[in-house]
Amino acid sequence: MNTTTTTIINEQEAFDTNKLTSFIKNIHQHFPSLFIDDYLNRIQNTILQRDSYTSEQLTNLLILEGLSNINEQEPEWTYFCAQIYLKKLYKEAATSRGYDKEQKYGSFYQLIETLVSKGLYHSKLLDYYTKEEIDQAGSFIQPERDNLFTYIGLRTLADRYLTRDFSKQTFELPQERFLIIAMTLMAEEKKENRLELVKQAYWAMSNLYMTVATPTLSNAGKPIGQLSSCFIDTIDDSLQGIFDSNTDIANLSKSGGGIGAYFGKIRSRGSDIKGFKGVSSGIIPWMKQLNNTAVSVDQLGQRKGAIAVYLDVWHKDIFSFLDSKLNNGDERMRTHDLFTGVCIPDVFMEQVEARGDWYLFDPHEVRQVMGYSIEDYYDEEKGNGSFRQKYWECVENEQLSKEKIPAIEIMKRIMISQLEAGTPYMFYRDEVNRKNTNSHQGMIYCSNLCTEITQNQSATTVEEQFTEDGKIITVKTPGDFVVCNLSSINLAKAVTDDVLEKLIPIQVRMLDNVIDLNTIPVLQAKLTNQKYRAIGLGTFGWHHLLALKQLKWEHDEAVQYADELYEKISYLTIQASMELSKEKGAYSVFAGSDWDTGKYFEKRGYQSQESNLDWDSLKEDVKNNGMRNGYLMAVAPNASTSIIAGSTASIDPIFQKVYSEEKKDYKIPVTVPDLNPTTTWFYKSAYLIDQNWSIKQNAARQRHIDQAISFNIYVQNSIKAKDLLHLHMTAWNEGLKTTYYVRSTSSAIEECDSCAS
Repeated sequence: MNTTTTTIINEQEAFDTNKLTSFIKNIHQHFPSLFIDDYLNRIQNTILQRDSYTSEQLTNLLILEGLSNINEQEPEWTYFCAQIYLKKLYKEAATSRGYDKEQKYGSFYQLIETLVSKGLYHSKLLDYYTKEEIDQAGSFIQPERDNLFTYIGLRTLADRYLTRDFSKQTFELPQERFLIIAMTLMAEEKKENRLELVKQAYWAMSNLYMTVATPTLSNAGKPIGQLSSCFIDTIDDSLQGIFDSNTDIANLSKSGGGIGAYFGKIRSRGSDIKGFKGVSSGIIPWMKQLNNTAVSVDQLGQRKGAIAVYLDVWHKDIFSFLDSKLNNGDERMRTHDLFTGVCIPDVFMEQVEARGDWYLFDPHEVRQVMGYSIEDYYDEEKGNGSFRQKYWECVENEQLSKEKIPAIEIMKRIMISQLEAGTPYMFYRDEVNRKNTNSHQGMIYCSNLCTEITQNQSATTVEEQFTEDGKIITVKTPGDFVVCNLSSINLAKAVTDDVLEKLIPIQVRMLDNVIDLNTIPVLQAKLTNQKYRAIGLGTFGWHHLLALKQLKWEHDEAVQYADELYEKISYLTIQASMELSKEKGAYSVFAGSDWDTGKYFEKRGYQSQESNLDWDSLKEDVKNNGMRNGYLMAVAPNASTSIIAGSTASIDPIFQKVYSEEKKDYKIPVTVPDLNPTTTWFYKSAYLIDQNWSIKQNAARQRHIDQAISFNIYVQNSIKAKDLLHLHMTAWNEGLKTTYYVRSTSSAIEECDSCAS
């Protein structure tokens, strides 16, 4: 048997021990610390039991036997197996594309031409770039960077993101995916420096210094799908508004987006409709409708739709809302496929702390009787502000019907649901709005599917419908329909290699370009995207970085390091957006924003004399030159893309040092990154870590993030109610804007891929 037959030609051949041994030892020379004698013996003994093997079977055998060796002492087997799988991919691509099988990468121009003709790449790639430019871009490819992948990372990229034809034949290889993304995102830059920007973007991605959002990773350069991760809609309290929103959500889900939906304006069960008393069925039927949409409209066939619904804690339907994810009770009141989030004002947490009473209202009745919407206000200061003033006005108004409940009882129901289903998420609305950089333009009612996006929202309303020239014309007033465009820094690699200053400007430019290149199927979302030019630059690999730095999670040094590192990232990100504003102009509503007035810097205590960074000069530069992007930073979960990059997810601690990653059709042994006798002491399981330290870290980090953070709370299933309550109270007191899942050892949590970046 020839070594080249071990990967692509699926034919049975006679077994040649010498050539197989040579093939394995050729890979082994790159991993001399691995002991392969037992591995070789197992391979040979297995093969000798049969007369012949197909190349596909032999490749799988080599990989599976290698994976079985992965353990805490020999984690490098993952790279060994990745090398075998790479050879398989190279030879499959060579066969599909018709170039020499000894080559790793073939003609880049030919790849684009072929996949455009097959309808798998967008024809704009050939319209934007000449053959000479494409050939020059092809010269940027560095095949050796494929060696950076772990097996699970490479397999995830190959199975889910590399472009294959309709019969699943391999065409695109890893470095080509990165280069196609770079070319797509830089396509409309000025021609004189466009290829240099393509080269920089390719450098950033191919070195795994950063990852792009899952929709960008999957859809860039292709004729279908859009590039943004998540969207947030505010549902109007009208039949037309509810059904229009459902249609918009279906269209976004179809194109690969995850959805957040604010239901706080919808009237409660028993409310009036057009003067008829007690006829409203409340929010649950509309949630059921949305649940059906999530199930029936999947995300480009890759996964079912993902929708989070948020409700205010003073809404009369709050109890049925909290019960909607539970596994017992009336199935007619359950929405198992939706995720839930509760919007919580400071005054509620104060009432929980004081064991005081809480009052529930119908938002429609509040509008009718009080002449305002209570959800349109927030406390401008901690402990004082217009929300609590309006709330107590409603409590004291005898014309309003209301329900009085001990605040702690609602909190108990929240925690019961969290321990059983992982949700609801917690959205601390006052803190979010106090730190809203664009409060001059609106209000933030809720977050998104993964709790890291906080941007202005408002409902889209239908003003009139009329006929003209035999056509029906519908006139709508568009609301702020939030769009989040995500990308994340691989902290362990970028910080270790000291490339943040070079990386962040190219990353911000890439994100900004997504806004103009995107094809969003909902017009009000497109308008909002252009209005605020919001981006969400985030991070992953925090625990990986702490292990490399030999910093213990449960220590003040880790808290201080989080503070210092994220301040630097914040500074560089603001600076990059300001520089881009010089070149391309500020976002349309910059005037009057916290960026413009300087309040952004004042609220966070940014002063040059108290920092190693020149905040005073940057503040002045921002005022004079504007900001390209109205919202800048958000830390997403990054579950899948951190796997591709070979690091730890988001800002989360690890689960276990050695575990199995389960996908739809395979299970792969994995160790935490860079596991060795030194780092092992700094990898402590999330479920064994005192969560108060995680909250302290996140509070330090949150000061520097203008939006929010996907922050999970990890607890044992035996946790006492008072201890979980303490964690929530601490998170709120420390100024966290949101918390994501409560991950209990007894609950199975579905990962959100939409925000992976």
